[in-house]
Amino acid sequence: MLLRLRPSLIRAQVEAVLELARSLGYRARFIDERRTLLQLEGDGAPDHRARFEDLCGVSAVLDAGTVRELHERAGRPDRAVDVGPACFGGGVVSLIAGPCAVEDRERVLEIARAVQARGATALRGGAWKPRTSPYSFQGLKHAGLEILAEVRAETGLAIVTEVLDPRDVAAVAEAADMLQIGARSMTNFALLTEVGKAKKPVLLKRSYMATVREFLLAAEYVLAEGNEEVVLCERGIRGFDSGTTRNLLDVGAVAHLKRATHLPVVVDPSHAAGRGDLVRALSRAGLAAGADGLIIEVHSDPSETHSDGAQAILPETFGEIARDAQVIAGLDGRTLRASRVLRWG
Repeated sequence: MLLRLRPSLIRAQVEAVLELARSLGYRARFIDERRTLLQLEGDGAPDHRARFEDLCGVSAVLDAGTVRELHERAGRPDRAVDVGPACFGGGVVSLIAGPCAVEDRERVLEIARAVQARGATALRGGAWKPRTSPYSFQGLKHAGLEILAEVRAETGLAIVTEVLDPRDVAAVAEAADMLQIGARSMTNFALLTEVGKAKKPVLLKRSYMATVREFLLAAEYVLAEGNEEVVLCERGIRGFDSGTTRNLLDVGAVAHLKRATHLPVVVDPSHAAGRGDLVRALSRAGLAAGADGLIIEVHSDPSETHSDGAQAILPETFGEIARDAQVIAGLDGRTLRASRVLRWG
């Protein structure tokens, strides 16, 4: 590992760095006359980089060497995460589709059957909804979980739903096949730790203000609890042109993540666009960048929904996206795991 120390450190600050290095089993030596570049030789562990970064005397970790955090690729093969009939990664692409929120059992079941008939293997739907205003529809909560469990029993689709509170993890894990951590909760470290302990697949969404490094360290919280079933979700970051799209889909980050980490990556074009008419185009872009799946808001009548109706698409449009996914995945030897054989025409 190679550290850059801050210039003009007092002796106690330098000694604190050297003492930590010794306690972790490293041999330390300065490699420049100014004594700001410190080379550490020895076996590393996933937590060592962060422990050095915490010291006030360390300006930067220039080279982590053999120290590899759990999210890093470091020669690891692509991880495949199975979620019921869906699979993400390892050369397999799957589609998650459904309403923004669970509002009515019959409507959710209708949407579930519609997206399943067009290729989806997992159903999304929020029982809890984090909203900017406390007066907006907040979801049906536990009643919503009951509806999702009934729909899973009737259709066989995997259920992906958000959990907001560490106290609700057990209840959500019982009803869902995959626990979603929304963009607003990406830095809720108590929640990340709790879902890590639940040992259920986790869909982690990137915060709209997070760097890629911050996003990966959020995943590290889950991985550090022994839960390796983490799927990263790029859903757009905040830009300045809100009159065009709700967020900016960071396609470059998708391509980067596929190189930097062994974890699967999916794209949420609905929240990135904020407009139903752009969802198909952004879906294509995400898949072309290497995404292992999509999570899309679909509703049979978007005008009726209490949240995010403007970005929801009709089941027919979702069917077109599913066929796109089959073709784009096939271009680089991947396969779409669909609920049925998809044909054009």
